[in-house]
Amino acid sequence: MLDGFLDLFEPVNAPDFSNAEGVARIADRIEAHRFDARPMLEGARVALFGVNDGRRSGDNEGCGGAPDAIRHWLYQLVPPQPWQPTVDLGDIRAGATEEDTYAAVQSVVTELVQMGIIPIVLGGGHDLTVPMYRALESVGRPMNVVTVDPRLDFGGDPSMVSSRNHMNSVVMHEPNFLFDYTNVGHQGYLTDPDTLELLERLQFEAIRLGGLLQNMRHVEPIVRNADLVTVDMASVRASDHPASTHASPNGMTSEHLCQLARYVGMSDRLLATGFFEHNPDLDDRGRGGHLVAQGVWHVLDGIFNQKGDHPKCSTEDYLRYVVDLPGEHHEIAFFKSPKSDRWWMDVPMPNSDKTNLLPSLLVPCSYEEYVEASEGSLPDRWWRTYQKLA
Repeated sequence: MLDGFLDLFEPVNAPDFSNAEGVARIADRIEAHRFDARPMLEGARVALFGVNDGRRSGDNEGCGGAPDAIRHWLYQLVPPQPWQPTVDLGDIRAGATEEDTYAAVQSVVTELVQMGIIPIVLGGGHDLTVPMYRALESVGRPMNVVTVDPRLDFGGDPSMVSSRNHMNSVVMHEPNFLFDYTNVGHQGYLTDPDTLELLERLQFEAIRLGGLLQNMRHVEPIVRNADLVTVDMASVRASDHPASTHASPNGMTSEHLCQLARYVGMSDRLLATGFFEHNPDLDDRGRGGHLVAQGVWHVLDGIFNQKGDHPKCSTEDYLRYVVDLPGEHHEIAFFKSPKSDRWWMDVPMPNSDKTNLLPSLLVPCSYEEYVEASEGSLPDRWWRTYQKLA
């Protein structure tokens, strides 16, 4: 089965670079799929692979060549510490049709997730979020998705999937196993107000760029609750990442991207992630590819330093704080992990229907939300989650 699995990939064309300092590089640690050697997937913690298909990215189609451009920089970086077994499977060839590519990506992500391996996908168009999401159906539970994008990719003709409207396919997918969706970093002048209204009606969330830049820590609980996180590199300002036809003067800085990437990796709930829309044809001296490589490095660093918090452990050893809300006849239990100092809050099921498998849901939150509740205000995240459970 493994041989057939690896036949989906073009072997890695390992980049050449000088290592005069003699320091260990990722190229020395990663187990890459080469024409004369196949990696062992058993025991791997992470699997990188590229997708050479940008056909649904419109005028940014050159992003199909991103994987090798990113590897050129990634392989030169000093590996994160500690290091855990990581493989590079190579690149999925563009299929005869876009749907053929989707089928291959879905098959690979499904296989990796079922093996307990976290895939990091180097695209390709942001529309590849669709097959990655479909692959998570095999897990058999509700899923939370986060996209990082300067636009809200909805609207247009739902039957014509592109990198500009692919979230139609995620939200409308049957069977529906999407519990929560958040887009991070949208810019108001690129956003249709009707789409924002649609997200609100669906009880989903959109974090505007200004809110993101003002307080990056606000995003950490959102990312910590995500099973799938995908990044459109057009969300980074053009001065830091010029390699996209959709690059804008405004956006996240390179520092914000790396901080967000580490949050992604630190999440004990993470199943899969990916970086998309990097177009090497438009890159200036490789600066954009270098930045994506550093983003991947921070995801790896986060994964290798996960704390084993919820949902990988129970809350028996957590510090528990109970807050009584005045006039609400209700109390909220907060939990703090002594291993990571991260916070969660307990959201009860709205009814005691026997179909509910759990009496409550533990939702990541921030210390500030605990303070907000202590001062008598119901946190918005608690209320939104409660409404979803109703």
